[in-house]
Amino acid sequence: MVAGRYRLEARLGEGGMGVVYRARHVLIDRVVALKLIRPDLRGETHLRAWMLREARAANRVDHAHIIDIHDIGETEEGELYLVMEYLVGTPLSSEIAKGPFPLARAVDVLEQMAAALGRAHDLGVVHRDLKSDNIMLTNRGGRKDFVKILDFGLAHLARDPRLAPKGAVFGTPEYMSPEQARGEEATASSDLYALGILLYEMTTGQLPYRSHDRDQLLEMQRAAPCPSPRLLRVDLSQDAEKIILKLLQKTTEKRYKDAHHLSEDLKSLQRSLPSTPWEALQAGEAQGPMPQPPPAPSAGVAEWATRAAHFGRMMARAYPGGDAPPEVAAALEECWRLANRASRLEGEVASLMRKLEALERRGRALRAEIGRKVEELAHEESRVLRDSSTENELVAQLRERLVAGERNVSQARMQADAAEKQGLGVQALRQVFERAGQMQAFVDARREALAEHELRAAKKDAQAKDLRRQIEELRAQLARYAEALEEDIAQGRERVAQRTREGLTYEKSFAEASEVLMRHLRGRPECRDLFEELARDLARGAGHAPREEPRAG
Repeated sequence: MVAGRYRLEARLGEGGMGVVYRARHVLIDRVVALKLIRPDLRGETHLRAWMLREARAANRVDHAHIIDIHDIGETEEGELYLVMEYLVGTPLSSEIAKGPFPLARAVDVLEQMAAALGRAHDLGVVHRDLKSDNIMLTNRGGRKDFVKILDFGLAHLARDPRLAPKGAVFGTPEYMSPEQARGEEATASSDLYALGILLYEMTTGQLPYRSHDRDQLLEMQRAAPCPSPRLLRVDLSQDAEKIILKLLQKTTEKRYKDAHHLSEDLKSLQRSLPSTPWEALQAGEAQGPMPQPPPAPSAGVAEWATRAAHFGRMMARAYPGGDAPPEVAAALEECWRLANRASRLEGEVASLMRKLEALERRGRALRAEIGRKVEELAHEESRVLRDSSTENELVAQLRERLVAGERNVSQARMQADAAEKQGLGVQALRQVFERAGQMQAFVDARREALAEHELRAAKKDAQAKDLRRQIEELRAQLARYAEALEEDIAQGRERVAQRTREGLTYEKSFAEASEVLMRHLRGRPECRDLFEELARDLARGAGHAPREEPRAG
């Protein structure tokens, strides 16, 4: 039991910082994934801080393709835990291990990741450790390959020098950007580089850089040119290769400006691909079994009264005169008392949970609304910044041409002055002066064009600054609202936790009283059929089909 309200049911796996379990909220039918910091890392305070960032980062982003965080806190023993949505699906790494993806499938998966990261980057969150193991493919609403990005454990909202030494290298070398491999701070562009690795891996079935030596792998990320993916897959389109190679540029300036720019190119590529779904292209191929959902919950408190009623009937048969031993009679009375109290408590917890869920819905709606506004503004900012970059490049070219033109005009005037002094004929002088005039007109036209493009560039820059100001205001608004809501939610969770801890004491006492009655009544022949009936009722209550008893003959 964790924090008095999450019962661990099965171990799901272990990551870089924590062990993940399937768990169930006591008295509330919610299956979750619960992460605990690994026992050998409990003393690492910087890992605790990163885990707190994981929850804050994922919660603030609130995107359909990023795993939901339900709860975060500390156990009574001081262990940090994180409660996330329970996903039934397969890791992207497992699917890649089967072989290269059809291009349509690879682009669809990457486009979903780009959309999620676009929102995250707009809100100042960088994942820092994107890899195929951190991407889950699920079925959602009948759609295959619905992407969920996991483990924002290395994500950050702002650089905190207390969390890591300067120059420390974090992440997975196979997916690490050149700047991360140099020990520099990860940026949104670093996540885009990791997307390039993932697209390369999905389309070719191989990583672009492979080595068993970590240092050699980091050096390859820093300096080695990317092998052409079309050498490994000849049917890969040039547009797809162009996207991959642009994502995998060694310098951030040569990569995509942002995830919005990438999404535009991915959608354009999708429109150029055959309309036949990739699932149809793979018809008849063996598909791996999907993981099974968790088992149905037990009936819980509802079956306590059923068990108490059966014990009452057994007692009436075993002691028709009402002369049961005092400790057995007391155990039956305790079962009834606890069943009644637990039923009332379950109602209280359900009411508290409804209020808490309403708060959480408010929080999700608020984050989603502000997130969408930020995303719209950031998409527009991305377009404006690209237009501004184009204008500024043109301004730089015009300035170079203007300088060259002014130099030519100066030379033409010198030639005209020299020709006049030499006393050349009228026709020759006319040609010299006409050439000088033409060059001056050319320079004047370039100067006017330069002024026009400088004005356009200035307007684009001003527009981008205004969009950035609006984005920052919305991000600050989100932080203020989120902190206030998170405080209210934390208080609501603590009230639920208190009631749940009370329920656990009832559960323990009920089990003890039941054990007294079971020991005393199980051997009595007049109660045998009632024990069988109780077992069938409990099986039905838990959602299991009752097992039929063998019949003679």
